[in-house]
Amino acid sequence: MNPVPWARSQMAFTLAFHIILVPLGVSWAFMVLIANYRALRKDDRAALVLAQRWSKYMAVTFAVGAVTGTVLSFEFGLLWPHFMGTWGEAFGVPFAFEGLFFFTEAIFVAIYIFGWRRLKPWTHFWTGVPIVLAGVFGSVSVVAANAWMNAPSGFTANAQGEIVDVDPLAVIFNDAMPLQAAHMVVAAYLVGGFLISSVYAVGMLRGRVDRYHKLGFAIPFSVAAVATPIQIGVGDTLARWVYDNQPVKFAAIELVPTTSSDVPETLLGHLNADGTVTGGIPIPGMASWLSDPSTGRSTVVQGLDSVPADTRPTILEANVVHLAWDVMVGLGSLLLLLSLWYAAIWLIRRRAPTGKWFLRAAACSGVLAVVTMEAGWVVTEVGRQPWIVYNLMKVEAAATGNAGVWITFIAVIVLYLALGVTTIMVLRSMSRRFRRAGGFADIDTPYGPTEKPEPAETVESEP
Repeated sequence: MNPVPWARSQMAFTLAFHIILVPLGVSWAFMVLIANYRALRKDDRAALVLAQRWSKYMAVTFAVGAVTGTVLSFEFGLLWPHFMGTWGEAFGVPFAFEGLFFFTEAIFVAIYIFGWRRLKPWTHFWTGVPIVLAGVFGSVSVVAANAWMNAPSGFTANAQGEIVDVDPLAVIFNDAMPLQAAHMVVAAYLVGGFLISSVYAVGMLRGRVDRYHKLGFAIPFSVAAVATPIQIGVGDTLARWVYDNQPVKFAAIELVPTTSSDVPETLLGHLNADGTVTGGIPIPGMASWLSDPSTGRSTVVQGLDSVPADTRPTILEANVVHLAWDVMVGLGSLLLLLSLWYAAIWLIRRRAPTGKWFLRAAACSGVLAVVTMEAGWVVTEVGRQPWIVYNLMKVEAAATGNAGVWITFIAVIVLYLALGVTTIMVLRSMSRRFRRAGGFADIDTPYGPTEKPEPAETVESEP
């Protein structure tokens, strides 16, 4: 049994699971601090309750993300031993920094949770700042490793293809890193914001329209609404980088079989084995114009057939990349319209919209944002095929030869499904307990006075 499809499937599944937790790990601490800051500056009790509860949810998702991320680390060695054996000295550099940021984040998450009743208010607030910074830089480190696979640099190889020298800074700051890292970090704030706010939108639709729920919706949705137009701009710039540096991936994105100018932007549709495109809605000249507005429709777009068949995505892979691109751009555009709706109501009425149709759309935004992010990673990873290191090593050459990989794949699916169900049950259980509590009891107030224990009653001894 060929182990390569199983290795690819296992890696894709674990990445698709883990990446759902990444936006929460990167952006939730920032939103906790917004609530915490408001609580301290405005003496806002609802914001204080929100900050404390969010910090506890954040700790749960951080712990689950640490587990799934650790599994991924092991998979690099188990599934891709030839890749790690050849490129590990360079590829591992960004992960070394990611490890440092991860430990920093873990330490300060513990301090922040522990410090609710033990530190002074502003001291406690500032212990949350390193969580935000470590989350961002940890994400940048991981994306730098992935970007290196798209634009390998910073190493010297001998005649046998073995790495003999590594420039760590050139590895980290490879050509693809700045835009890919910005795209992922902004995506984390976008997805995290929509995902968290969607929960409170559902609560408000169910009649929970108290200040706690309104604030729980407004903070993350505002973060997402700000991040969405930024993401559109970063994504557009990144697409042009792909046009310039990975033209075959760009051809798969735009479904361009042969090199030509005046290339249409085809919405949906699919590529056939004979190189024709069927279905979809073509917008004349748009793909050429978007690739380089300075030359407009005369811009030449390199086709899939510009390279040998064994060095470009297959027909199926090209169709997957194109569909994922349409899903990412389409849903991203819908989220942008939702953000503009929110901003317009806020500017006119000076408050967040609370209409049912808006809340229904907001309730769907969390899932849509996750799907958008997953589609973006499909474009990145499948679009690079058949290469694992662009133009240097193919996936088949990197994979394990162990025919028993299918067993670990099935075991990982079972384990992750159990982990996912358990995580959702824990979060829902926490939510129910928080609702039953209805706030803090006096003896349970963060930053409040420590209740002194009642003195033990003196019992005279019997004579």
